[in-house]
Amino acid sequence: MKKLTVLLSKKYRHLSVAAILDVFQTVNAHYKAANGEPFFDITLVCLDDDLPSTPVYDLYEPVLLKDAPISDLVLIPAFQSENVNLMGNAAFIPYLQEQQRLGAEIASFCTGAFLLAASGLLDNKKATSHVMAIQDLAIKFPLVKVQPEAVVTDDGGIYTSGGATSTFHLLLHLIEKYCSREMAIIIAKVFAIDMDRYQQSYFANWAPSRRHQDELVTEAQTRMENRFKDRLTVEEVIHDLPVSRRNFIRRFKMATGITPIEYLQRIRVEAAKKLLEQRSQNITGVMMHTGYEDAKAFRQVFRKIVGLSPKEYREKYAG
Repeated sequence: MKKLTVLLSKKYRHLSVAAILDVFQTVNAHYKAANGEPFFDITLVCLDDDLPSTPVYDLYEPVLLKDAPISDLVLIPAFQSENVNLMGNAAFIPYLQEQQRLGAEIASFCTGAFLLAASGLLDNKKATSHVMAIQDLAIKFPLVKVQPEAVVTDDGGIYTSGGATSTFHLLLHLIEKYCSREMAIIIAKVFAIDMDRYQQSYFANWAPSRRHQDELVTEAQTRMENRFKDRLTVEEVIHDLPVSRRNFIRRFKMATGITPIEYLQRIRVEAAKKLLEQRSQNITGVMMHTGYEDAKAFRQVFRKIVGLSPKEYREKYAG
């Protein structure tokens, strides 16, 4: 029997934990029906000052962190929106590090990746998170190889998932690895999950980040946002700003997490997405309106960022 631990972190998202438990309980039910024994021994772990007064989630009685068992697999659920509480969950960090040292694999779901990254276990590893949190993850943890488009990442026994329903895709991935492909297919059918979704990019609504203190970069952002329809170069963006091209690119990436060219591309693609959703112009008109003159280049950049072609995006989201 595999030891499975779910962390009840401070400000965890209840729906995330409920989904995790529902899926693994269903796996156990199938194994009990076939063999008389569950496959996973599930334990919920909370911080020493956060023990619930009554049992939770189908009468589970969480154990304190100091009593947490040695596990085969540790799961970190998503945090509540806007409540990625790293300071309040700092006590989990040495536990995660010790579990990994003892051979456990560790998986985070959605914004749970921030706690996993804070432990250092994502350093130099691929990771993903909710599409709206990816940029913040990249800025806060520059050693993490952030994969914005990925639904699931698997790198040396460390796993992450994208946002919301991507949780189920990581759960299927873990079930296939620990149990079998056959069991993963059974669970996919029970929960009506489309297997093998590889991208989450087309769910994203990207917004420029201003959460930094570099006024020069802020000025450059304003210029790009006001003139994204023009064929701007980096030199034109920094015209009359007291900075060299090389230093500007370095400062810009440090402040925003992406290069100036990537930033401009994302502004243009977001504008294109809105026009495609409205059907007010044909695709050529959308391309011209958002600063592109070459149809091939427009399609390539759009697909790289969104994961769909402009035509596919319009068919998916236009009214």
